[in-house]
Amino acid sequence: MKQPFHKALISFIFFGNYFYGLCAVALSIEASLQQRYPLNSLLYYTIVFCATVLYYTRAYITDVNVTTNNKRILWYVQFRRWVFFSQILFTIIVILCAGIFLYKNWQHLKWLSWWHWALIFIFPVTAALYYGINSKKFGRFNLRNSGWLKPFVIGFAWAGLVTVYPVLFYSLDYGLIFEPTLVGLFLFIKNFMFITILCIMFDIKDYAVDYNRQLKTFVVEVGLRNTIFYIIIPLCIIGLVSFISYAILRHFHVLKIGLNIIPFAALIAVAWSMHRRKSILYYLIIIDGLMLVKALCGTVAMLYF
Repeated sequence: MKQPFHKALISFIFFGNYFYGLCAVALSIEASLQQRYPLNSLLYYTIVFCATVLYYTRAYITDVNVTTNNKRILWYVQFRRWVFFSQILFTIIVILCAGIFLYKNWQHLKWLSWWHWALIFIFPVTAALYYGINSKKFGRFNLRNSGWLKPFVIGFAWAGLVTVYPVLFYSLDYGLIFEPTLVGLFLFIKNFMFITILCIMFDIKDYAVDYNRQLKTFVVEVGLRNTIFYIIIPLCIIGLVSFISYAILRHFHVLKIGLNIIPFAALIAVAWSMHRRKSILYYLIIIDGLMLVKALCGTVAMLYF
């Protein structure tokens, strides 16, 4: 039976990981504005979007350990030719855009210090180690197999991509000296914890699979209710109190504070609702959608207040 167009479009956007690419761009824009930097070039955002889609799609075209009744896997089976060619296309786009960026800024690269290079490489290396290595010489190793560590690895890689990279690569693009700031550090920690919480929530979807694989995620180790009420919600409250304290110290406009509170409130509301079983699209649309809500609220707050 043919799927209605709107449902097919939703599956295409979310199962195809294009929504992740959109969230990465939106969060990058938010972080630039919050750190008082101009926006990056279209070239930069193209690389961020395509690289994000490529990264997340890789997991679903190489992972053979997922049961065949998984709707997302079935979507990849149905559209395997499109996924294959889109991966090639996005890879070519990333290589071309990165080549143009490097060609334009070759002279600026000479002035980077060792810790600039460390910042450039630490996040993609961490993301690569999440998938890990599988060779006869080095054996098998990946950070996904450490259930409790997995959300923090993803949160760290995302925080670097959407908080550090926008200002670092803007500085590189315009020949400026990038210097870390306390504001940047606070925003990095904020994004790190926000996305880590989303990852812990997302692990609830995979509870049965992780339990059978003996993967010690938070929900497997402490149970669903304890994960929600003793880990997720307290972390949300800590983040909310930290932000409000920071906002008061910096004399934020009350509407600016209110807009930035919305993602935390939504996070708590969604966490509260998760004691009931949800569909895969609920997790992709609602939970991952909180990244876009955060980006939009933060962007509007910076532009108008």
